[in-house]
Amino acid sequence: MGFTDFVSETGLTLANNFFSTRSYVVGDAPSQADAVTFKAFSGAPDAEKYPHVARWYKHIASFESDFGSLPGDSSKEYTAYGPESTDLPTNPKNKPEDDDDMDLFGSDSEEEDPEVVKEREARLAEYKKKKESKPKPVAKSLVTLEVKPWDDETNLEELEANVRAIEVDGLVWGASKFVTVGYGIKKLQINLVVEDEKVSTDELQAQIEEDEDHVQSTDVAAMQKL
Repeated sequence: MGFTDFVSETGLTLANNFFSTRSYVVGDAPSQADAVTFKAFSGAPDAEKYPHVARWYKHIASFESDFGSLPGDSSKEYTAYGPESTDLPTNPKNKPEDDDDMDLFGSDSEEEDPEVVKEREARLAEYKKKKESKPKPVAKSLVTLEVKPWDDETNLEELEANVRAIEVDGLVWGASKFVTVGYGIKKLQINLVVEDEKVSTDELQAQIEEDEDHVQSTDVAAMQKL
């Protein structure tokens, strides 16, 4: 048996019609059926001509690194009318009238073995649990903070030491320099990396400004997500 022709207009039209009412080849979550079908494409379908199959292709592409752990049988070949068919129609207009009740990619039917359904659902639940348990990447930001002193007599070394003395979970101080403002006055420009969920830049600025003997004001000069 062979894969559906996902190069010709006929094959792509069949796939587009199929995915117009479905998000996955089988069931309601990605499986080996999606991985096998995805690999049968030579590239992303034309989104203007085949919007539904292009949407599915783009979505399944996001799981490509996890194909090996998807539930299902990766050795099964999925053809236009399920794993038992080898013949493809030459034109989508020639499809039988009752093909609305036919699963074009071999999905569930009312006569499916309950044990098979149970096993598939168990694997699907296991996959979802594994996916949810994966640690999410920590969102961080690189911030350039400017700290302005009162005047040219302010001890900048003490100012910087007081700034760096602030310790907050999720905060790492980086490189710094003194930048000339004018009239002999310099300001401290310092870089820091913060974990977004743990550190508020507004609260950090307020804490720095508590050093009223040295600090006149603070300002975020730049911020970039990492």
